[in-house]
Amino acid sequence: MTDVVIKSSKDGPDLVLVEGQVKFAFCRCGHSEHKPMCDGTHKKVGFHADEKETKIL
Repeated sequence: MTDVVIKSSKDGPDLVLVEGQVKFAFCRCGHSEHKPMCDGTHKKVGFHADEKETKIL
């Protein structure tokens, strides 16, 4: 079975990890020019959010 985890990084994007490797980074701040993908804008706008991790079964 493939190990898939969604990790909301601290002050950053939602990361989709497959077998421990980042496959996608989705915007959480709402300011990315390339939605739904993260382009790093969260650093410029001072986005703050807690870290959270969810394992997909």
